[in-house]
Formats: sequence, C-alpha cells, structure tokens
Amino acid sequence: MDLSSLPSILTPDLGLLFWMLLAFLVVFFVLAKFGFPAITVMVEKRKNYIDESLKKAHEASLKLENIKQESEAILQEAREKQATILKEAASTRDAIVEKAQDKAREESARIISEAKAEIEAHKQAAISDIRKQVAILSVEVSEKILRKNLDTDKAQMDYIDLMLNEVNLNK
Repeated sequence: MDLSSLPSILTPDLGLLFWMLLAFLVVFFVLAKFGFPAITVMVEKRKNYIDESLKKAHEASLKLENIKQESEAILQEAREKQATILKEAASTRDAIVEKAQDKAREESARIISEAKAEIEAHKQAAISDIRKQVAILSVEVSEKILRKNLDTDKAQMDYIDLMLNEVNLNK
C-alpha cells in the first residue's frame, strides 16, 4: 500500500472544496436572509430592554436619593420642632413653677399674718383675762386687808387702777 496514492486529508479535492463552498454560501445566504435579522432584532430588543432597565434603575436611584434627602429634611424639621416644643415646655414649666412659688409665698405670708393676728388676739385675751383675775384677786386681797367691802363696781375699779399703778411703779 502506497501512501501517496491515498487522498490527502490535509489537502481536499477541488470538487469537495466547491461543494463545501456552495453549501457554506447557501447556509450563509439563508442565515443572512432569515437568521441574522432575527438575531439582530433579538439582540437589539435585548439591548433596548437592558438600556431601559438601566435607565429605570438610574431613575429609581435618583428618586431614592430625592426621597432620602426629603426624609432628612423632614427629620431635621421634626428635630427643630421638637427642640422648639421642648424649649416652650421648659419655659412653660418654669413659669408654672415660678407662679406656684409666688402663690405659695403669698399663701404662707397670709397664713403667717393670720397666725400673728390670732396670736395677738389670744395674747390680748390672755392679758385681759389675767388682768381680770389679778383684779379679782387684788380686790379679794384688799378686802381682806382692809376688812372693808367695796360695794360698787366703780369703787372696785378705782381701787384696782390704783393698785396696778403702784405695782407698775415698783417695777
């Protein structure tokens, strides 16, 4: 067997090349006529879908950023309002406390003055009662000393005043 007589695998026949080229051109023509446009349309649709998705994602990202900024602005405004409300509440609390303290001072001053007036009234009543008791005792002692009965109230009072004056002078 001679190897040179066998057709070479690496170098095909001219007829085989012709039919292969013809088959390639037919397949290429069919693909160019029907396949490539369909593939191109599909790729274009896919590209448009991807571009639109990217555009929507970008818009969503912008909207999200706007929402974040708006929420930050709303939070800042809420914080400012909270601070204002807290300041107002503190000033109101201070005013109420001040008013209550003033009212308590006034009430305590009123109670103290009433107590002083009541004490003074009791003191005067006690002094008056003591004077009466002293006067009665003085009259009784005087009667016993003088062995004389002072019949009239006028006489008794004159004698009491005289004795009190003497007692005051001795002090």
